[in-house]
Amino acid sequence: MEEKNKEGCITLRPFELTDLSDVMAWVADDRVAQGCRWDAFHSREDGQSFLESSLIAHPWARAICLSGRPIGQMTFKQGSSIEPFRGEIGYALAYEHWGKGIATEALKMAVSAIFSEFPEIQRIDAVVIDWNVGSQKVLEKTGFVKEGLLRKQSYERGDCRYYSKNESFSKFHMI
Repeated sequence: MEEKNKEGCITLRPFELTDLSDVMAWVADDRVAQGCRWDAFHSREDGQSFLESSLIAHPWARAICLSGRPIGQMTFKQGSSIEPFRGEIGYALAYEHWGKGIATEALKMAVSAIFSEFPEIQRIDAVVIDWNVGSQKVLEKTGFVKEGLLRKQSYERGDCRYYSKNESFSKFHMI
């Protein structure tokens, strides 16, 4: 998958061990981690452990690459056997790339890939910390609909906004 914007070529691909130096640019940054479900990793050892256990081992984790170099991550987790028709998407992007449209383009690519790779998926959910307005805008630009406010929902960092995108809606509207 490849899209061009003014910053360069945006692609999604699986992570590799050789990505560690690039991955450290966002996993060691407190500004990025504050909007995620993990705290910043300040040692290469902790960063490598995260890369191996949470990104490489993840069933659907993709590096958001700009001109071939990882600058962020996109993950998708399918629902349980009780709810196999839905899943949750999450993403993080290196701070220096915020506000440039990269997360929006990467999310469009990921949603398209997920609906294609998982034909049973009808709904993709996303949970965003309430104060993270930038991430809420990314979701809204890609067709996600705000469904509600989740108070103290699994985050120590505050309330969350709940978004969803339905596959049937996506078929009839541009992503």
